[in-house]
Amino acid sequence: MNPKKKESLFLGSLFLAVQCLCMVKGDVHFYDFVLTEENFTRLCSTETMLAVNGSIPGPVIRVHKGDMMYVNVHNQGYYGVTIHWHGVKQPRNPWSDGTNYITQCPIEPGSNFTYEVIFSTEEGTLWWHAHSDWTRVSVHGAIVILPAIGTTYPFPKPDDEEIIILDLLMIVIIDGWLVALDGCGGGGL
Repeated sequence: MNPKKKESLFLGSLFLAVQCLCMVKGDVHFYDFVLTEENFTRLCSTETMLAVNGSIPGPVIRVHKGDMMYVNVHNQGYYGVTIHWHGVKQPRNPWSDGTNYITQCPIEPGSNFTYEVIFSTEEGTLWWHAHSDWTRVSVHGAIVILPAIGTTYPFPKPDDEEIIILDLLMIVIIDGWLVALDGCGGGGL
């Protein structure tokens, strides 16, 4: 076999090997988010808010590094909305980033859109949220990205976990509550 043919055969084999390695993926997850207007009572006041699958915050997404997920968002609310996967790099599919009027148009009421989200290098706890006007107040949730299967945490594995989601509204309410307590002899919390 001549050297030119050997080189071509080697490069062809190398190309196929790289392609096979790139095809190795993690698990694939599927979620359905149904956005509806729901009544919620907080602090003695009832308001209608956009919710995901009937709850605020929405569902917690649990995946491993290297996994992929598809989220089919059914918008049954009154306003157009997009979902942004905060902190997820979205390689090879920026149209699933969820930034309205930048990477996609809002999902109009009565329609749906399926996001393809690739967790390539992310690990830890991130969050997803609506990226359209006021809907980001109620349409949000956590993304827990565990280490890739077969690898370990870069620290001792936790015994347990709790997800805490804070937002500006809650901080303002707590600030007001602390001020009210202080004014009522609350001891300067």
